[in-house]
Amino acid sequence: MEGILELIQHLIDPDWIMQNGGLYLVLLILFIETGVFFGFFLPGDPLLFVSGMLIASANEGHYPFDSGILNLPFWMLLFMTATILGNYFGYWFGYKFKFLIEEKKDTWFFKRRHLETARDFYKRKGGFTIAIARFLPVIRTFAPIIAGMVRMDLKKFSLYNILGAAIWVVSLTSLGYILGDNVWVKRNLEYVILGIVLLVTAPVIIKFLTKK
Repeated sequence: MEGILELIQHLIDPDWIMQNGGLYLVLLILFIETGVFFGFFLPGDPLLFVSGMLIASANEGHYPFDSGILNLPFWMLLFMTATILGNYFGYWFGYKFKFLIEEKKDTWFFKRRHLETARDFYKRKGGFTIAIARFLPVIRTFAPIIAGMVRMDLKKFSLYNILGAAIWVVSLTSLGYILGDNVWVKRNLEYVILGIVLLVTAPVIIKFLTKK
């Protein structure tokens, strides 16, 4: 647990990121978090915000351009590609290894009816789930895997996969870029990141808690 917390702390530290792979490291992390089951603890929201701050500084580490305004769309496109591919991997994993769940007997934790409930839910609101899951830690990792398990229509999955990736990446990276040179933000980065996480998750959490 201490190792995970230390890693998360590093991943919201701009200096540490640039010393350990830079924005190429961010690409790998986004891929893992958005579809590989063991990446659920990774901090995608803060990482995109911090990446925007790094792009705004426009130093030699932000290949290929010298200007931050040119690097911003370049890296956002790469970030979107990484998270889209991550979701496709998660879908493939769920589709391929569904049999592991189907052959599992009912236990106190898992019951077969849960899978049927998930299948019905994804038929009705699967697209919305895939899109909005990008803004929810943990859920963004498992949503595409479950979509594959319940055989969600691939065309529908692809549409909302791309849409969700675009909204998530553009909004958070742009916000980091805009606030990247703000002195107060730099001095209070941890509080700013906490506020961002609460901001993007609060509407869904409130809806969940108030839903009858």
